[in-house]
Amino acid sequence: MKTITISAVLLGVAIQFIPYGRDHTNPKVVQEPKWDSPQTRTLFMRACADCHSNETKWRWYSNVAPISWLVQSDVEDGREHLNISNWRHQRHNHGDESSAQVRSGHMPPLIYTAVHPEARLSKKEKKEFIKGLINTFGEENDE
Repeated sequence: MKTITISAVLLGVAIQFIPYGRDHTNPKVVQEPKWDSPQTRTLFMRACADCHSNETKWRWYSNVAPISWLVQSDVEDGREHLNISNWRHQRHNHGDESSAQVRSGHMPPLIYTAVHPEARLSKKEKKEFIKGLINTFGEENDE
């Protein structure tokens, strides 16, 4: 048992030296969308901005592997699909999908809201937010 514990501690220390997951950059905000209301922007910044903007709040655990790997991957993926900080400057920015993602419960992800209770939306906030996202970005067409 002692050998397993020592091995686990050594492995935990060793993975801290893997460089992935520590690129905590927040590039300059180039342009945001024209929000339909300040409330929509406020809800977006509260529930979505850490992964879908250049205004990520890099919390302490985002420096500890292997959690840092997940956080870095989620932010990179989120910014690739929808980055409100590069509005009209990023080749692919799928704002039109955002209302469906929130409506279905896929966004914000459960793992995120479990650690960030401030990102949880009440039923009323969710309804208002979906309406605001549609007014801001439009809706995805299934055509």
